[in-house]
Amino acid sequence: MKKLQLRFKTAEGNKKNLVLSYVKADLDPSVVKTAMQKIQASKLFEKDTVELYQEVLGAKYIDRTETEVF
Repeated sequence: MKKLQLRFKTAEGNKKNLVLSYVKADLDPSVVKTAMQKIQASKLFEKDTVELYQEVLGAKYIDRTETEVF
């Protein structure tokens, strides 16, 4: 299953990931970037008064393959 990892920088300068499951495999980069900018602009996500998604860094697909042994 492919997942989409959205990478942000927090207000403290740390990196924070938001991982989405069940996403389309061929999303246009501009659509993803626009969605990330909306998340950033919403300022909805905080932990201990620190804004978690303050700066957009990038996004990537993560594809995990499992092979059953028995």
